[in-house]
Amino acid sequence: MSTTASSTATGDDTGSGASSRTYRSLRAAWIPLAALCLAFFVEMVDNTLLSIALPTIGRDLGSGTTALQWVTGAYSLTFGGLLLTAGSIADRFGRRRVLLVGLAAFGLISLCVVAVHSSGELIALRAALGIAAAAMAPITNSLVFRLFDDKGLRMRAITVMMVVGMSGFILGPVLGGTALAHVSWEWLLVVNAPIALIACLGVRFGVAPDRREDLTHDVLDLPGAALSVLTIGLACYAATSGVDYGWSSVVTLGSILGAVLAAIGFVWHERRTASPMLDIRLFSNGTVRGATIAQAGTAIAMAAVMFGLVLHFQYAYGWSPVRAGLANLPMITTMLLATPFSEGLIRRYGHRIACLVGAVLLACGVGGLAWGVEHGYLVIVIAMVVMTVGLRTVMTICAVALVDEMPENRTSIGAALNDTAQEVGTSLGTALVGTLIAALVTAELPAGTWSSTLVASFFHGERIAYGVIAGVVGVVAVLGALTLTDSRSAEEAH
Repeated sequence: MSTTASSTATGDDTGSGASSRTYRSLRAAWIPLAALCLAFFVEMVDNTLLSIALPTIGRDLGSGTTALQWVTGAYSLTFGGLLLTAGSIADRFGRRRVLLVGLAAFGLISLCVVAVHSSGELIALRAALGIAAAAMAPITNSLVFRLFDDKGLRMRAITVMMVVGMSGFILGPVLGGTALAHVSWEWLLVVNAPIALIACLGVRFGVAPDRREDLTHDVLDLPGAALSVLTIGLACYAATSGVDYGWSSVVTLGSILGAVLAAIGFVWHERRTASPMLDIRLFSNGTVRGATIAQAGTAIAMAAVMFGLVLHFQYAYGWSPVRAGLANLPMITTMLLATPFSEGLIRRYGHRIACLVGAVLLACGVGGLAWGVEHGYLVIVIAMVVMTVGLRTVMTICAVALVDEMPENRTSIGAALNDTAQEVGTSLGTALVGTLIAALVTAELPAGTWSSTLVASFFHGERIAYGVIAGVVGVVAVLGALTLTDSRSAEEAH
């Protein structure tokens, strides 16, 4: 193994004598890199693993559309709201230490699904899993930086992590559908425990402890964390309460007002506090601002499409969970095969133009679904491929750009900002498509085979939902892309 080592490992995550092992190739670092990838994979898989089981869960627990939306949304909500806080904690107390705690909690909480008997209990469990996952995602990306001194290797490793994470996000329904053919849906969460244990052991013995000089000493911004969670939570709740209680109801208007006030309070607090969770001045940097905005757009598209197509394949087509899961394979295949195209586009035209091209493809793909839902699976596949090429291009550019803009001792915050943008987008995308379908079609998902009238109504709802989402995603991703640099490096070199 080609490595360079400085000092002797002490086992203290913050000790000045802690090991700082670096590697000269990805192959030499395969053990710690694989451990970090596994940790990231299990967290991202859990984002979508239950999506394929939503109809089954709905029938088993007697849940309606809104409840099922929150089964997926609760995870994204707590995860997205706490990512910046977790990044701040990791940069202060030790990244490896926080990751190990997160992995242990993730595995233990997953086992609690055996005691779930209602949709409310499942939503609470998913919210708790999101909290544990928040201690995992940004840290895995920031720890990759510590494995390599060479900037090129760092960026390649981050690209590997990103592909693994996106693969996990898309493979969730495939793995879930396959498992549902043989076991009950509860096992989809129970399996997290042994996976988390393996990842925990790999990180414990394969990743060196943090050095004290690589950590920050900022005071934790707990008010900022509370305000960020409150903002996102009230915004997402407003979307569902509009369907349940009416858009002019006191509950809905109060939620919207509360979200706006919490957002204003968050910005005001972050600008005034000596140790902000998120330094608002970062957004004066065009790369940071644009990459964050564009990442949110990609997540809105992916989450909305994944949520909508799960219902489409199983209810409108009447497919089994296994077949519905396999129907998403074109996305993961395209994700892997699109890498040369995305990197070639970046090298030839630069980040701004490449990201604009990706944004247009992303919006066109989602817009194609609006037309394709009534024209069979082949048309849906074509739209999925176009969307995924755009998704891969935009996410590659934005992920490496965001992390690269951060100081060495704030890499967890950089990775957390990237993941926060994606998770906020995921929560908004799920809320948007779920709310539109519930409002346009039905708030309750009937068991058994759908009538032709209900299927026709569902297709109509999908057309409108995907059309709206295509417009939102197109505007958001294009606006983000316009602020990027003209760099032609796939590694965001300066």
